[in-house]
Amino acid sequence: MTRHVAIVGSGPAGFYAAEAIFKKAPEVRIDMIDRLPTPYGLVRSGVAPDHQGTKNVWRVFDRTARRDTFRYFGHVEVGRDVSVEELLARYDAVVLAVGVTVDRRLGIPGDDLPGVYGSRALSGWYNGHPDFSGLEPELRGPGIAVIGNGNVAVDVVRVLSREPDEMIKTDIPRYALDAIERSDYSELYMLGRRGPSQASFTTAELRELGEMTRTVALVDPAQLPEVVEADDPKHQKKMEKIVETLRSYSQNAPDAKPQRLHLRFFASPVRVIGPDRVRGLEVAVTELRDGRAVATGETYVLEVGTIVTAIGYGATPLEGVPLAASGTSFANVDGKIADRLWAVGWAKRGPSGVIATNRGDSAEVADRVLAELSDGARGGGDALGALLAERGARVVSYDDWLAIDEKERAAASEPTPRVKITSMDALLAACGR
Repeated sequence: MTRHVAIVGSGPAGFYAAEAIFKKAPEVRIDMIDRLPTPYGLVRSGVAPDHQGTKNVWRVFDRTARRDTFRYFGHVEVGRDVSVEELLARYDAVVLAVGVTVDRRLGIPGDDLPGVYGSRALSGWYNGHPDFSGLEPELRGPGIAVIGNGNVAVDVVRVLSREPDEMIKTDIPRYALDAIERSDYSELYMLGRRGPSQASFTTAELRELGEMTRTVALVDPAQLPEVVEADDPKHQKKMEKIVETLRSYSQNAPDAKPQRLHLRFFASPVRVIGPDRVRGLEVAVTELRDGRAVATGETYVLEVGTIVTAIGYGATPLEGVPLAASGTSFANVDGKIADRLWAVGWAKRGPSGVIATNRGDSAEVADRVLAELSDGARGGGDALGALLAERGARVVSYDDWLAIDEKERAAASEPTPRVKITSMDALLAACGR
């Protein structure tokens, strides 16, 4: 009998899981379910627009999606159109690859004021995600503070720092490009609670900050260690490269370019200054004690009109699926949540790693799924399709997505790769749904 697997979420973790299952059991039928009409998850709506090379991984996913044993159920939301319990009744295994994309709050006074944005919301906005395309952020100056020391924070400051001519080869929506261009900020701050040696961005991402035409990257040399020390030689080599890059930024002239990006360490936000919207940010100076950032008692105020938080994400609850104690993933053991219910990617391990991290991680879980996969006593996609038809769901197929893709590409002029359709209604109309 035919065995059926449902994968909820069409981002890298989901597609890599499908790829791994097909590699060892090509006869298995896989149905991929996503709440958006468009597949590929954060590859489409999370990776920075100026990283088109990274986005090209969609070509790998497209090969998987074109298999005869693959079916895409787009614009189907688990929890709205169908429950996890109903999926388990129709599939021999259900794999959750939904990611974790709820922005964590700063947890300080004033963090709910207008002008404070989470990085997921802001990056969704400048990537044309239909949930955030109507965000209309007020990117007010004189400065913008981005809180965080990871690749997401680097992406945000880079997109906010580039000139329009640098973005012409990207798929950033025109509305975002125009909003950034007419904004009045001249200073950007990227703040980390700990030091350079504890930063989690990669060397490649950091070096890009030195290549922008409008914005000069600046670092206080007093915040840089003279010697980098780490227990792991591989980690030490990475940190040495990061500090070396930061040291080169410390030699830049502040007036070398019209806009300035200040990379500040040992800086912990303690209060957003209001009262009606963001008017400033009070920052505590920290020092490291046993690897932890501890306030010294000294504070200063940054003149900013906008704050973007890039300090991690939490998971969106699903009925019947327990969250881990951290709230950043579903409770699981090596990917297994319960009988026939699995998790991969961020849903399994929390928000960590890069796109490529998901390949090996998803393959390991796929092996476990196949080891326990039953003989196929359930109806799979046909049964799900019948249920969704009864409920009047407007299901988007992979062919429908290809129609959307063709229209986005046709609307663009070289060298822009596509003009994204950014509202749910427009996406559904573009494929006749």
